[in-house]
Amino acid sequence: MIPELGLYSLILAGCFALVASVGGLAGAANPMLQRWVLSLTVGQCLFCGLAFFSLVWAFAVDDFSVAYVANHSNSLLPWYYKISATWGGHEGSFLLWILIMSGWMLALALRSPNYPAPLVTRVLAVMALMNLGFICFSVFTSNPFVRLIPMTPADGADLNPLLQDFGLIVHPPLLYCGYVGLAVPFAFAVAALIEGRVDAAWARWCKTWTNMAWAFLTLGITLGSWWAYYELGWGGWWFWDPVENASFMPWLAATALLHSLAVTDKRGAFKSWTLLLAIAAFSLSLLGAFIVRSGVLTSVHSFAVDPERGLFILIFLLLVVGGSLTLYAFRAGRGYVHVAYGFFSREFFMLINNVILVVSLAVVLWGTLAPIAYEAVTDAKISVGPPFFNAFYVPLGCALAAVLALLPGINWKRTDVSRLRPILLAALWGLLVAVLVWFVLDPASLIVASAVGLAAWVVITHGLDLLRKRKALSRAYIGMSMAHLGFAVAIVGIAVTSTQSVERDVRMMPQDTAELAGMRVTFLGVKPVDGPNYRAQQGVFLVNDGGSDFSLRSEKRQYLAGGNPMTEAGIHAGLLGDTYIALGESLDTAQGAWAVRLHYKPLVRWVWLGAVLMAMGGMFAILDRRYRTLRARRPAARMAVASS
Repeated sequence: MIPELGLYSLILAGCFALVASVGGLAGAANPMLQRWVLSLTVGQCLFCGLAFFSLVWAFAVDDFSVAYVANHSNSLLPWYYKISATWGGHEGSFLLWILIMSGWMLALALRSPNYPAPLVTRVLAVMALMNLGFICFSVFTSNPFVRLIPMTPADGADLNPLLQDFGLIVHPPLLYCGYVGLAVPFAFAVAALIEGRVDAAWARWCKTWTNMAWAFLTLGITLGSWWAYYELGWGGWWFWDPVENASFMPWLAATALLHSLAVTDKRGAFKSWTLLLAIAAFSLSLLGAFIVRSGVLTSVHSFAVDPERGLFILIFLLLVVGGSLTLYAFRAGRGYVHVAYGFFSREFFMLINNVILVVSLAVVLWGTLAPIAYEAVTDAKISVGPPFFNAFYVPLGCALAAVLALLPGINWKRTDVSRLRPILLAALWGLLVAVLVWFVLDPASLIVASAVGLAAWVVITHGLDLLRKRKALSRAYIGMSMAHLGFAVAIVGIAVTSTQSVERDVRMMPQDTAELAGMRVTFLGVKPVDGPNYRAQQGVFLVNDGGSDFSLRSEKRQYLAGGNPMTEAGIHAGLLGDTYIALGESLDTAQGAWAVRLHYKPLVRWVWLGAVLMAMGGMFAILDRRYRTLRARRPAARMAVASS
């Protein structure tokens, strides 16, 4: 009965979404309909929550009569993996998507007293319409509550071993909070186009939700990178995989949107930019859903490839993108207002910043979709890998760092050239740091020297700016500075670990030693260990780094239910670098010889520390007093949408 209750709850949530979308769009100015939309939003969230809890319950009690549970769980699976297995496959992950969408709508409804009632009603109506599409997709093509009666299996097929990890518990929910959260600025943009109003108050309202979604998306991508690093056994943290790219593209668009919203808030410029980026960010989230679920591109992240599902998402994507862009084409150019600013102005450099981000987005989009286009035209397959992306992203990353270093010393409207002297002095200090790094490291490390020098420039200019403004700093400004400093930390980590890492594939028998980046690694042998639902061969290694000894354990697991093998790497984490050992295949059982992969990853943790600092900056900015009291001081006059 519980699975049926979940299905009926989901259908009822869809009915609520239908009524809220029609009523909200048709009668946004009607006080009674405004209250109805708020009530329907609460009801929709409650029924989506009930549907999701029903699926969680089916996993918790091992109800293998439910096909989705039978395909993604097993009675031997630890309880915490049973719960996270709820979103470990296609059907459950999309139900999580629907739940999170309703959660964002509920959060907006609870904040509704801070916004104009007609605007909130339109925003909630647009989001309800999109959630209706997601619910229809789930009910008609991806129903997670389908029964296997009377052919109920005695036990489940088990969860994919790659997913039996802490990463599954936190990564998808955080990533989806970011993906789906971008629906809020999208809905704000559509509502603004409908009512013809884009002003500073609207920008602040939209910026609050964009900051939250961007922070969640940043954390989700970061955790995904960390998960792949320690789980896959390759020692890599980013592979330019199509699904990784699918998460990176909306992040780039959302980053550009945040900067564009800042200009719209302060100066009333970039309004067309802002609206278009809000549409693009969520549209790219939907594109990512299509890539993951359609099977048009090969990826280790893909969910249950099904052309029917992919076609449904493609149609929905075309409707959302086509409808919003059509509305934009007809409404965005009305009432053009020119906002003047000079060459040495914050507006100009924010424009350059956004151009860099959009070009970066275009590179990823082309590199991801080019194989599809090539195969459609020639019926042959090609792949676009790291060399293509790295060739573009090294200069683009340097250009973006230079712009971020310049921004603290640039004023709005125009800047006196004399004010640029501290920035240039900071640049000289950054150049000095780069030269020192150049001489300390191998001369081939030009990329590392450049990255460290640019990062130092960013840190110095932002540090001086914070000291100069210390008596009048807002939390939004501090959050912005934290995010930019996080970017500086991340680019140092990316440059160093990408160029200075050491990797060795060796054959080792017990008591054999191998050299790794000045360390001696001794293989002590292999012993059997048992887990809750697997058996493993555990390799034990002793590492001497010249000053101390530490041991690492790497496992080769065989899962009992499905018989699937899995490697668990042994990692000694440090702020300056990671020692990473992965046990491969047995090469000679009699002699106890094994294939072993040895890695040393300098500053790899800085990549994730920088990203976490960026996300913290986004969250801290939301605590600004301006965002806690968001209602405009006086009713805003109706303003035509201006393009700039």
